[in-house]
Amino acid sequence: MSVPVPSKPSEPVETIYVDDHRVACDGGGGALGHPKVWYEMGDEGQVECLYCGRLYVSKSGAGTH
Repeated sequence: MSVPVPSKPSEPVETIYVDDHRVACDGGGGALGHPKVWYEMGDEGQVECLYCGRLYVSKSGAGTH
């Protein structure tokens, strides 16, 4: 039996501006969250959570580490 995978929304669920180039996402925690995952911003200065679609954007812009 296969489990249906929800399609990714075209727009981010939520955009969060952060100071660090490394972020952790748990989907908001609690029963509606997902396992905590860590992401690196990379050269783009932003990263999207593969679980929940939250978009994390560096406050200082792209390429600043």
